[in-house]
This record gives sequence, structure tokens and C-alpha cells, in this order.
Amino acid sequence: MATKENLTPAETVSNATTISQIFDVVARAAPEVRAGLPGRRVAAEGENPSGESQMAADVFADELLCDRLGDLSGVGEYASEEREHPVDVGTGLSVCVDPLDGSSNLKPNNTMGTIVAVYDAPLPATGADVVASAYVLYGATTTMVTARDGTVTEYVIHEDGEYEVCREDVRLPDDPSVYGFGGRVPDWVDSFTAYVREVESDPSMKLRYGGSMIGDVNQVLTYGGVFGYPTLADAPEGKLRVQFEGYPVAHIVETAGGRSSDGSQSLMDVEKEDLHARTPVYVGNEAFVAGVEEALADD
Repeated sequence: MATKENLTPAETVSNATTISQIFDVVARAAPEVRAGLPGRRVAAEGENPSGESQMAADVFADELLCDRLGDLSGVGEYASEEREHPVDVGTGLSVCVDPLDGSSNLKPNNTMGTIVAVYDAPLPATGADVVASAYVLYGATTTMVTARDGTVTEYVIHEDGEYEVCREDVRLPDDPSVYGFGGRVPDWVDSFTAYVREVESDPSMKLRYGGSMIGDVNQVLTYGGVFGYPTLADAPEGKLRVQFEGYPVAHIVETAGGRSSDGSQSLMDVEKEDLHARTPVYVGNEAFVAGVEEALADD
């Protein structure tokens, strides 16, 4: 039997097949990640490459996903927020993972997720190289949202790792009703603060912010609205990473008919040379994201 190391070109799988396999691995690993959380609600030794303290659950999820995704014959590189450099696992597509987005929510038992971006290029890649994206949400139920070939699909993942479609051709609703913005309010720049006050003045809009970026984005995808982690007075590039959060979230939201921005352009057009580079992130319905850009243009 051919091993991953000695496959001939004729034996390598197509990108489409590899993407399906990546989604399958992520979905089937989700119950294991979730089951491993209760005993890993403590800090691990050390920090990730962005200088943030790691939880034991971060490390556990990262190692599990690296092993499973790295075994796929069509995956060439694996990278995560928990590792300084990509891992060379063979030949094929590159996969970037935020193994446990919102792991600080472990202690209060709030929403967390896993974010996946698939690139047809070596890392660090660009938005133009994204061929698929997904996230798993560990909420009241475990769900997975995927974007590929111009379509967004939502799945319910069962305890045994089996999963089934619950929503096809997901689109942002035309009657948006939620908003959520990260960062300390005193650190917001004045133009962004003014924009948020305008959003808050609309009685039809409800604040939804839970400390897990992907949980907040899922609210927007479900109800319509806007999420942002903005540029801050002391952090012009914000907090979120382009490769691990910016590109995949933008890909999903834009595929679902929404819009993304770093404040002046689509997140998919942002180019950064560092694997762990950050960017401001604004995603949601067209009118809201256009409003952000208009407000920030006054700076």
C-alpha cells in the first residue's frame, strides 16, 4: 500500500476531495474536542506565538487536529495559532486552524469554536488563495458551518461524530438585528465610537457579544447584523489574526452574501507577510460594513 510519503502524482487526491476530507476530519474530531474540555480548564505552561496564555484545552485541540489533518494525503502544511511555524506534513493544500477560539470562555462555560481555513498555496497565504473555510461551534449543540464553491452550509454534529445538513445555501438575513464589537470601549478610536453609537440608537438592533469571536459571527450569520474587532488606540491592527480568523470568517460571510472589511477594503484583499499578523475585522450585512468604512474614512 502506498504511504503518504511515496504517493505518485496519479495517486494524489484532488483538491475537491481533500477539502471534503478536511471537513470530515474536523467534524468527526469535534465531539472529542468537546469531550476533552471539562478536564482542561486550566492554563498550560507557556504562551502562543501571539503572546497569549494557553489553556490546556488549546494545546489538546491543536495536537488532535494536527495529527488528524496531517494524516490526509492531500494536505501539505498545517498551521495553528498555537504554533510559531507551519508543520510540513506532506504535499497539497495548506490548512490554518484556530483550534479553540474563545478558550478564555472555558472557565465561565461560554461558547467556543474551532476555525479552519484551507489555502491552495504555501503559508503565509493570501485571501485569493482561500479555497474553503469552516468553523465548528461548541454551543448548546455542536454545529459546523462550511463555505466552498460559492455555497455556505450548516451541519449538526452528533456525539458519535456523525453529522447532517441542517441549513443549505445559508445567507445573511435581509432584516439584520444583532451587533457585537470587541476591545475595551475606552480604547476605541473616536470615529468608531461614533459609528457604534449610531448602531445602538436603532431600537431594532440587539447587543450580542460573548467573548468568542466565532460565536459572535455565528449570531450575525443567523440573525444578520455586524460584528467587529476594531483598530484600537493602543493596537492599530486590532487583535484577530489574518490567516487564522480574518480570511476564513470573511470567506464565509462574503460567500453568504455579506461583506467584510479591515476598515478600508475587503479582508480578502488584505496582505500580510507574517503568519501571525493581525488585522481589524468587520463583517456583516453590506450596509453595516459600508457604514464602518465611511466612519473610519473620516480619521
